[in-house]
Amino acid sequence: MRKTLILMMAVWLLAACGRVETMAEYRKCTAEEAKERMDGEPFILLDVRTEVEYVERHIEGAVLIPDTEIAARAETELPDKDALIFIYCRSGRRSESAARAMIGMGYTNVFDIGGILDWPYETVGG
Repeated sequence: MRKTLILMMAVWLLAACGRVETMAEYRKCTAEEAKERMDGEPFILLDVRTEVEYVERHIEGAVLIPDTEIAARAETELPDKDALIFIYCRSGRRSESAARAMIGMGYTNVFDIGGILDWPYETVGG
């Protein structure tokens, strides 16, 4: 009986080990690095500021999901968890928090590009 139990536990552990998923790591990149990748491959640009900040000035093509709504909206509005996602805010604090939250939700290819204040390229606004 004991040998059977030990054998069953060993089989279960081996099966469970085969399904272990590794969580992506938090990654930060510069505006220049992000821009270079944006020019060459498909991506999602995520603005995590408020709607007022977004209307005032944002990077063209950005999707707005305020950092306070990431947990509630990301999985519905950004269903591809393997998509290349660049996240920005005003100065970098909210983008880091949002990037870490999304990684915790299972997103695998997230990059924090900091704040729009450090974005040297063209922006649009009202």
